[in-house]
Amino acid sequence: MSSARHILAGAALLGSAFLLSACGEPAPAEQAGPPPRPVQVTTVTLRPVEADKTFVGVVRPRWEIDLSFRVAGKVSQRLVEVGQRVKAGDVIAKLDPEDFKLEQGSAEAELAAAQANLAQTSAEDGRYRTLLARGFASNADLDRKSVAKEEAVGRLERAKRALDLARNKLAYSDLLSTADGVVSLTAAEPGQVVTAGQTVARVARLDEKEALVALPETALADARTADATVTLWAAPDRKIKARLRELSPQPDTASRTYPARFTLENVDDTVALGMTATVLLRPAGTKDVARLPLSAVFDRGSGPHVYVVDPKTKTLIARPVVVEAYAADAALVSQGVSDGDQVVTMGAQTLEPGRLVRTVAAK
Repeated sequence: MSSARHILAGAALLGSAFLLSACGEPAPAEQAGPPPRPVQVTTVTLRPVEADKTFVGVVRPRWEIDLSFRVAGKVSQRLVEVGQRVKAGDVIAKLDPEDFKLEQGSAEAELAAAQANLAQTSAEDGRYRTLLARGFASNADLDRKSVAKEEAVGRLERAKRALDLARNKLAYSDLLSTADGVVSLTAAEPGQVVTAGQTVARVARLDEKEALVALPETALADARTADATVTLWAAPDRKIKARLRELSPQPDTASRTYPARFTLENVDDTVALGMTATVLLRPAGTKDVARLPLSAVFDRGSGPHVYVVDPKTKTLIARPVVVEAYAADAALVSQGVSDGDQVVTMGAQTLEPGRLVRTVAAK
């Protein structure tokens, strides 16, 4: 009896297995599929075909104005310091005005005397004309009075000009800023005697700023035609468009480099004078390309392709590309890939689109 029961139990188990297989339930091994295939990949970085050239310089003002007195004298006050903002018309420094006031007073006295002299000679000229008409004076006497009157007129004109000059000198004893800007230099102190034209202060205008760099002779052609951008050491992520304004025709005698000034476009007060600036020159019309190993590109009769790994599904996508040029060890791809794409670099000829892969970074 016991052996019969074992036989019946075995038959029941076999029947259950047969029914399960008949219902289409796959075995665990059949559900898994092929394992992901390891592939070597590289991350795409787009760069210009020709390498950019960079040069370090400083931010400078487009215009710097040396301010000086138009008359000589002793400085009594200096009203600004380096770094101070000024506006057009602000007083920068003053000269001792006493001598200029005395000169103006003397000119005013001379003007009064010339006016009195003209009044006297004019009256005499009128009297002698009356006497000549009555026959009591000669033509010679009238001529002398007329000449005296003309001399008095000239003396009055000279006195007026002298008074104007004296007033101007007194006004020139105040040194005024001619533009809005910031004081970048002071060269005179109170009590110092200065001559006319001697620099007392320097004002840098802030309405236009430049990057001053020194270029080697091998970069002169690029400087004239390349697209220029400027980055600041204080803000490396900020890119400022620039244009070449001035390139010296002669090199510096010591460094043998050519000073160049690039105008910074649309900058604000956060770009301070003296900041370290890096000028980047990119040849005009240069395309950005991805440098991929030659083994990454394959062609099966429909043009060059590369395999890109889908970041979500980890499967291969065959993507058509445009190869700008071939180098000794790389293909320069200008279209078809983007920054950050993972491209298969080895074994592309043996792969198929849609294949599940496991990426291994290229060394």
